[in-house]
Parts: sequence; C-alpha cells; structure tokens
Amino acid sequence: MPQPGSFHGIIPARYDSVRFPGKPLADIDGKPMFWHVYQGAAACPDLRSVHLATDDERIARAAEGLNVPCIMTAKEHVSGTNRVYEAAQRLNLSESAVIFNIQGDEAALEPFVVSELVRAFADSAVHVATPATALDPADLPNPNRVKVVLAANNDALYFSRSPIPYARVGKPAYLLHIGLYGFTMKTLAKFTKFAPGVLEQAEQLEQLRFLENGVPIRVVKTVYAGIGIDTPDDLANLKALRAMRRV
Repeated sequence: MPQPGSFHGIIPARYDSVRFPGKPLADIDGKPMFWHVYQGAAACPDLRSVHLATDDERIARAAEGLNVPCIMTAKEHVSGTNRVYEAAQRLNLSESAVIFNIQGDEAALEPFVVSELVRAFADSAVHVATPATALDPADLPNPNRVKVVLAANNDALYFSRSPIPYARVGKPAYLLHIGLYGFTMKTLAKFTKFAPGVLEQAEQLEQLRFLENGVPIRVVKTVYAGIGIDTPDDLANLKALRAMRRV
C-alpha cells in the first residue's frame, strides 16, 4: 500500500457540459457546485492534497476567489480522467502515488467514501478502485444511473447504463456505480495511452476502457448514495434534499 501522505484528490471541472453547461458554477446555497465538492474532499483525513482541474477561466477565477487550489489544464481532453492525469503531472506526483478522480458534480460528497477507497489500496493487487451502493429498483431503467456487476472478489465484470443483470429468475441485488475513482499514477498513465474501445464508445462510460484493456477495477461497496448532478432537474432535487435536511 502507498505510504501515508501519497493520496491526492483531483476534481475535474469543465464548463462545456452538453446536458448542463456551466455546471461547476451552478449555485447551491450561495456557493458554486465545485466548492461543495471541494469541501467534502478536503475534509477527508487520508488525502494529502485536493485540487480543482479546469480548462475554463471563469471556473479558475471563482476558485481563486474561494481559496480553492486550482490547476489550469488543456481544453482538448476527451475525458475527465485525462484531465486528472494532466493535473497530476503538473503536481509532479510520483508513480506510486494514488490519485482520486472526484467528479465535479458530487456536491453531496461525504469524506468517508473517499477513505473507504483509500483502504482498498491496502491490497497490492488493486490499481483502480471505485465505489458502488444499493440501487433502488425504480431507477433501473434510468440510463443516467450506471449499474455494475461484480466477480466473487468484488472486481467489476461490467458497467452499463442498461439494467444488469437481467433478472430472468429471482430478484438480484442491483448495484449503482458512483463516479469516484482511485488509481495509482502508473495505471492512470496507462489509461491515457489506451484508445477508447467499442464498449466505452457504445455506453459512453470511460471506465470500460480499463476493462477492455484487461485492467481490473476493484469495487468497494458503500452506504454512500451520492447525488450526481447530470441535469438542472438533478440540481433541483439536490437543493430540495438539502432543504429537507435543514428542517
């Protein structure tokens, strides 16, 4: 396992989201979305550093005004993971460091789920780790709720936007994938050299690039449910949930 202090969080935040332009700057209780994600990540005692990685001056200026460490990255990146790798390179992180890709729309991030991923790297066989939680069967048809099925050792067999497994018999326990990842710097570098595969392009799920190239992903089961913000409606639901919690 990497030595204490070698775990680092990077939050990719681009402005030009197709479904929700300007998403990182969306207002939640008077602060932009990225600020809430940063606060959750920075509260994790296992992370030595947390940085925002963006390609947009508007996001960078907002981060500077809120004292959120920010790294400017290239606009050409085709995935958040590639953006995370460039930021990690700019930080001069070692090959053995573990980098956590903390999605910029996880505005309800709880620090404990990052710590759960950190502990996965105590197993020397783990080079990529990601969390999953129980999925409400009502969300099975929703393509924005990514499902995952596991091997006996909790490595991912497949991720899909479709309901998996198909329940011909019985009632399987469905798992919802949560878009947080930990990777060793060495494995992250490999990812950037792999071309997008057929499955990744079909599902539009970049984690399939690892599986298509024989790199196992360890899945950590968690009670953290997460609220990924894909659309303005998701943001409205998050705000309603936050208001209910304050009552």
